[in-house]
Amino acid sequence: MRALDLDYMLGLVPVILGYVPLTLFMAGAGMVLALILGALLAVERVAKVPVLDWFVVLFISFFRGTPLLVQLFLFYFGLPQILPSLTQIDGVTAAIMGLTLHFSAYMAESIRAAIVGVDRSQWEAAQSIGMTQGQMMWRIILPQAARVAAPTLVNYFIDMIKGTSLAFTLGVTEMMGAAQKEAAGSFLYFEAFLVVAIIYWVIVEILSQGQKRLETHLNKAFVR
Repeated sequence: MRALDLDYMLGLVPVILGYVPLTLFMAGAGMVLALILGALLAVERVAKVPVLDWFVVLFISFFRGTPLLVQLFLFYFGLPQILPSLTQIDGVTAAIMGLTLHFSAYMAESIRAAIVGVDRSQWEAAQSIGMTQGQMMWRIILPQAARVAAPTLVNYFIDMIKGTSLAFTLGVTEMMGAAQKEAAGSFLYFEAFLVVAIIYWVIVEILSQGQKRLETHLNKAFVR
């Protein structure tokens, strides 16, 4: 059994760290877009607009029921066969699209549950002062639902960061892609993948600590 090549691992750390901004960019862009789309889907699920609701249910079912990797391949390799104009889409854009649609389906259900969980008295109070459905949702219901859904949404962001590792299958050189290239050149696969695993781990732990602080802050007003 050979010993780990620690010098190689230490030299690889700055190389992998150089791709952290791209990883965070894909996850951040995907998170913002998924949050917007997920909120719209959740509001529709609560409102249950005829016909539209059927399409939303189908959308959520499909993207929750199929692997992210399959969805990425569909966007990047499959759709251009049907829509040739999509051949111009690069791997980063395809990865962000895949992350957005995949995680928006999960966020929609979490936000919907948080909206439904808001006490009915809040809905009735808003209606009693003449608020429209849109005003009530924007000013009263969604802010309260956001407090409940926030910890779960942060978990999805963490999952999204880990999900960016699949982007290397689309030819994107992010952290996992960089580790794969370095390992292929040195044949030190264990060391290369261990380094990238530790870096992912550190990022996730930092975000997990931030999540705990956020949860404490949001619940502070409700602690008696």
